[in-house]
Amino acid sequence: MIIHGLLGSSRNWQTVGAELSTQRHVLALDLRNHGMSPHAEDHDFATLEADVLRWMDAQGLARVALMGHSMGGKLAMALACHRPERVERLVSVDIAPRDYDASKFRGILDAMLAIEPAKLASRAEAEAQLEAVVKDWAMIKFLTTNLERGADGRFQWRVNVAALRAELDEIARTSLAPGDCYDGPTLFVIGGYSRHVREEDRPEIAMRFPQARIVTVAESGHNPHIEARAAFVEAVREFLT
Repeated sequence: MIIHGLLGSSRNWQTVGAELSTQRHVLALDLRNHGMSPHAEDHDFATLEADVLRWMDAQGLARVALMGHSMGGKLAMALACHRPERVERLVSVDIAPRDYDASKFRGILDAMLAIEPAKLASRAEAEAQLEAVVKDWAMIKFLTTNLERGADGRFQWRVNVAALRAELDEIARTSLAPGDCYDGPTLFVIGGYSRHVREEDRPEIAMRFPQARIVTVAESGHNPHIEARAAFVEAVREFLT
């Protein structure tokens, strides 16, 4: 079961999911306020945990191999620590069990809030507005995948930008409480160019996840499932075997 990151969706994982499906039955979720899931004001990790557990119960899933990327990795870590009987094994993709600086995404979400989607004629107009704040063109393209046309033909955000902005400090904090740990098989996959998991994070990872292995995907940044898909899939396949 795959959990996407902030401003992502299950669509970002379709290719990897299809490749992993030769080995396992793969499910990819849209968290609340993302993708095709409903919008709500709350977006804290305890609420997200409850959402995922309710969904698992509804699907009759007693136990899963759980993989999460970035914000989804934080959520996956929390689920594994708090409900280890529901998690067979854990994969955390380019995120560590610690607090993060929210300032980068604060600027991005503010830029998204400044856009009036209903007045856009094209995604290119949104890209041009975002370019004044977001200097990474790949990030701009990623953000505008969240624009879709509604029944009236006008653009709208698929993500609940206002709720995510309001909850950003909560999202940036660690999802774990003191003493939380998971003793099951765990894999941390990190991007070689990324700074989301640092050398100084390793002692915390080892304490929280005593069985953790760390694999670095050399030719990748924060999104190894996209930037170095073949190496990423190989690492996850080996772990799932």
